[in-house]
Amino acid sequence: MSDPYRPRASLRTAVVWEVLKDALDRRVKAAPADPDGAHEGPRALDVLDTGGGSGNFAVPVARLGHRVTVVDPSPNALFALERRAAEAGVADRVRGVQGDAHGLFDVVERAGYDAVLCHGVLEYVDDPAEGVRNVVGALRPGGVVSLLAAGLGGAVLARALAGHFTEARHALGDPAGRWGEGDPVPRRFTAEQLTELAEGAGLRVSAVHGVRVFADLVPGVLVDTEPGALEALLKLEAAAAELSAFHSVATQLHVLGETPEPSGA
Repeated sequence: MSDPYRPRASLRTAVVWEVLKDALDRRVKAAPADPDGAHEGPRALDVLDTGGGSGNFAVPVARLGHRVTVVDPSPNALFALERRAAEAGVADRVRGVQGDAHGLFDVVERAGYDAVLCHGVLEYVDDPAEGVRNVVGALRPGGVVSLLAAGLGGAVLARALAGHFTEARHALGDPAGRWGEGDPVPRRFTAEQLTELAEGAGLRVSAVHGVRVFADLVPGVLVDTEPGALEALLKLEAAAAELSAFHSVATQLHVLGETPEPSGA
């Protein structure tokens, strides 16, 4: 589950959470021990969550024992993050900083993190390529990047199923993947576009997943009332996420990338 406090929300984040948790676990095993030797056991990673809002991922990551810095432009979101971290007992491992991806290094240091989360950010920045380069610039050698962005195909499918066929067709041909002037999302991506952004910034892409392939199409009342439906749908989402055939209809796309280890490592 992505968030122990909101099981229903796990439909939207479970796939990403499992991929991210595995990547962090691998990074812990590959990383040297804490240099100060203050404690035994697995090394705590330094994780940066850009656009992390109220801590949907930051708080669960902190519960794993890692130190998390959340950068978000919204003071209200950062206040909610502080409250949420305190309620989860991880306030000492979560730090909120007001800022954005464009001016990232005005508020955080370069090459200071073992992992960076960039979820729901690239849709809104003026230059997605610059946004990914900044994210990569915040990483230490051998670091991990988790990119999550809106998928073009999922929006087209959703508009078509809602009967908005002209809008669905418009999104297909629009360079930004928008269905019209009333579209609240400034930009959407295909799996190929998101992968190209990652590779163009020097990342080695290790995994691509489709997220919310079915979750946004299934009536909520069915999931909430049918015995076993939530668990079954979670398993279906996990099974479909890795299949490239479903990337083209996913509401979101997730790319996991890594920076090269230093030579001789």
